[in-house]
Amino acid sequence: MPLVHAIHHVSLIVADTARALAFYQGILGLELAPERPDLSFPGAWLWVGDQQIHLLELPNPDPVAGRPEHGGRDRHLAMRVSGLDAVTARLDAAGFSYTLSRSGRRALFCRDPDGNALELIEAG
Repeated sequence: MPLVHAIHHVSLIVADTARALAFYQGILGLELAPERPDLSFPGAWLWVGDQQIHLLELPNPDPVAGRPEHGGRDRHLAMRVSGLDAVTARLDAAGFSYTLSRSGRRALFCRDPDGNALELIEAG
């Protein structure tokens, strides 16, 4: 067995936890993980299958402006989704833009309200 065998969580910096939760819970449908301890700063943990996304409400040291329009050319978190059409409908209804994957697979790239790039790939 390899020494490293799974990703436990990914942390994303957000400016406003409630606004980020409206995206990750409200649009993407992720479940809040209630076991987050008091870490002396706001944030939230969300379940993605057996892994988590940790939202950290902290000052962002990275520029948000000037990032590539297509998230595939930026740092990004990739997640499998059960249906890409349902995702695009939710993103469209909420006014979030996205670009389709240039790889030919059923996937898209979008950005959360804080400019973090996400790749959403239809599970096959």
